[in-house]
Amino acid sequence: MENSILNSTKEILGLTADYTPFDLAVITHINSSFSTLAQLGVGPEEGFSIEDAEVGWDDLELPQNQLSMARTYIFLKVRMLFDVPATSFMIEALERQISEHEWRLAQAAEQLIELPVIQPVRPEQLTLQEEPQW
Repeated sequence: MENSILNSTKEILGLTADYTPFDLAVITHINSSFSTLAQLGVGPEEGFSIEDAEVGWDDLELPQNQLSMARTYIFLKVRMLFDVPATSFMIEALERQISEHEWRLAQAAEQLIELPVIQPVRPEQLTLQEEPQW
Protein backbone atom coordinates (compact mmCIF):
# COMPACT_ATOMS: atom_id res chain seq x y z
CA MET A 1 0.00 0.00 0.00
CA GLU A 2 1.23 3.48 -0.91
CA ASN A 3 2.56 5.43 2.11
CA SER A 4 2.67 8.85 0.43
CA ILE A 5 -0.37 10.87 1.47
CA LEU A 6 -0.49 12.73 -1.84
CA ASN A 7 0.05 9.71 -4.09
CA SER A 8 -2.41 7.46 -2.27
CA THR A 9 -5.04 10.20 -2.39
CA LYS A 10 -4.41 10.73 -6.10
CA GLU A 11 -4.75 6.99 -6.64
CA ILE A 12 -8.20 7.05 -4.99
CA LEU A 13 -9.14 9.91 -7.32
CA GLY A 14 -8.05 7.88 -10.35
CA LEU A 15 -4.89 9.92 -10.97
CA THR A 16 -1.44 8.38 -11.37
CA ALA A 17 1.43 9.53 -9.17
CA ASP A 18 3.34 10.97 -12.14
CA TYR A 19 0.36 13.07 -13.36
CA THR A 20 0.92 16.40 -11.60
CA PRO A 21 -1.35 19.11 -13.12
CA PHE A 22 -3.85 18.76 -10.26
CA ASP A 23 -1.35 18.35 -7.42
CA LEU A 24 -1.89 21.88 -6.06
CA ALA A 25 -5.66 21.37 -5.86
CA VAL A 26 -5.32 17.92 -4.27
CA ILE A 27 -2.73 19.16 -1.74
CA THR A 28 -4.96 22.13 -0.86
CA HIS A 29 -7.93 19.82 -0.20
CA ILE A 30 -5.77 17.38 1.79
CA ASN A 31 -4.48 20.20 4.01
CA SER A 32 -7.99 21.56 4.48
CA SER A 33 -9.06 18.10 5.65
CA PHE A 34 -6.11 17.93 8.05
CA SER A 35 -7.23 21.28 9.51
CA THR A 36 -10.65 19.80 10.22
CA LEU A 37 -9.02 16.76 11.84
CA ALA A 38 -6.96 19.07 14.08
CA GLN A 39 -10.16 20.82 15.18
CA LEU A 40 -11.59 17.41 16.04
CA GLY A 41 -8.54 16.72 18.22
CA VAL A 42 -6.95 14.22 15.85
CA GLY A 43 -3.25 14.46 15.07
CA PRO A 44 -0.58 16.83 16.33
CA GLU A 45 -1.80 19.80 18.39
CA GLU A 46 0.00 22.21 16.07
CA GLY A 47 -1.76 20.69 13.07
CA PHE A 48 -0.40 18.82 10.08
CA SER A 49 0.05 19.63 6.41
CA ILE A 50 1.81 18.36 3.32
CA GLU A 51 3.63 20.14 0.49
CA ASP A 52 4.57 17.25 -1.76
CA ALA A 53 4.55 13.49 -2.18
CA GLU A 54 7.39 12.99 0.31
CA VAL A 55 5.15 13.14 3.40
CA GLY A 56 3.74 9.74 4.34
CA TRP A 57 0.91 8.48 6.49
CA ASP A 58 3.44 7.25 9.06
CA ASP A 59 4.49 10.88 9.62
CA LEU A 60 1.11 11.53 11.26
CA GLU A 61 2.11 9.26 14.16
CA LEU A 62 -1.49 8.28 14.95
CA PRO A 63 -2.61 5.09 16.69
CA GLN A 64 -3.51 2.47 14.07
CA ASN A 65 -7.28 2.70 14.67
CA GLN A 66 -7.21 6.48 14.16
CA LEU A 67 -4.85 6.26 11.20
CA SER A 68 -7.18 3.97 9.26
CA MET A 69 -10.16 6.25 9.90
CA ALA A 70 -8.12 9.39 9.15
CA ARG A 71 -6.99 7.97 5.79
CA THR A 72 -10.55 7.15 4.78
CA TYR A 73 -11.74 10.56 6.03
CA ILE A 74 -9.10 12.38 3.97
CA PHE A 75 -9.99 10.32 0.89
CA LEU A 76 -13.71 11.05 1.30
CA LYS A 77 -13.23 14.79 1.92
CA VAL A 78 -10.84 15.24 -0.99
CA ARG A 79 -13.12 13.25 -3.29
CA MET A 80 -16.04 15.45 -2.30
CA LEU A 81 -14.06 18.68 -2.82
CA PHE A 82 -12.05 17.70 -5.89
CA ASP A 83 -14.52 15.58 -7.84
CA VAL A 84 -18.04 16.51 -6.76
CA PRO A 85 -20.46 13.67 -7.56
CA ALA A 86 -23.00 14.32 -10.30
CA THR A 87 -26.05 13.09 -8.40
CA SER A 88 -27.58 14.32 -5.18
CA PHE A 89 -27.82 10.71 -3.98
CA MET A 90 -24.05 10.25 -4.21
CA ILE A 91 -23.40 13.64 -2.59
CA GLU A 92 -25.69 12.74 0.30
CA ALA A 93 -24.05 9.32 0.71
CA LEU A 94 -20.56 10.86 0.81
CA GLU A 95 -21.70 13.56 3.26
CA ARG A 96 -23.11 10.90 5.59
CA GLN A 97 -19.88 8.90 5.45
CA ILE A 98 -17.84 12.04 6.14
CA SER A 99 -20.05 12.97 9.10
CA GLU A 100 -19.80 9.47 10.54
CA HIS A 101 -16.01 9.49 10.24
CA GLU A 102 -15.84 12.92 11.89
CA TRP A 103 -17.92 11.65 14.82
CA ARG A 104 -15.90 8.43 15.17
CA LEU A 105 -12.57 10.25 14.95
CA ALA A 106 -13.67 12.79 17.57
CA GLN A 107 -14.76 9.95 19.88
CA ALA A 108 -11.46 8.12 19.37
CA ALA A 109 -9.51 11.33 20.10
CA GLU A 110 -11.46 11.91 23.32
CA GLN A 111 -10.66 8.40 24.52
CA LEU A 112 -6.93 9.13 24.15
CA ILE A 113 -7.07 12.17 26.45
CA GLU A 114 -5.91 11.28 29.94
CA LEU A 115 -8.30 12.67 32.50
CA PRO A 116 -7.00 13.53 35.96
CA VAL A 117 -7.77 11.07 38.71
CA ILE A 118 -10.03 12.62 41.33
CA GLN A 119 -9.70 11.19 44.80
CA PRO A 120 -13.01 10.76 46.65
CA VAL A 121 -13.55 12.92 49.70
CA ARG A 122 -15.22 11.51 52.80
CA PRO A 123 -17.80 13.68 54.57
CA GLU A 124 -15.67 13.91 57.72
CA GLN A 125 -12.90 15.53 55.65
CA LEU A 126 -15.16 18.43 54.74
CA THR A 127 -15.34 21.51 56.91
CA LEU A 128 -17.85 24.30 56.66
CA GLN A 129 -16.68 27.86 56.89
CA GLU A 130 -19.93 28.93 58.52
CA GLU A 131 -23.16 27.38 59.57
CA PRO A 132 -25.74 27.15 56.78
CA GLN A 133 -28.66 29.55 56.98
CA TRP A 134 -31.84 27.46 56.93
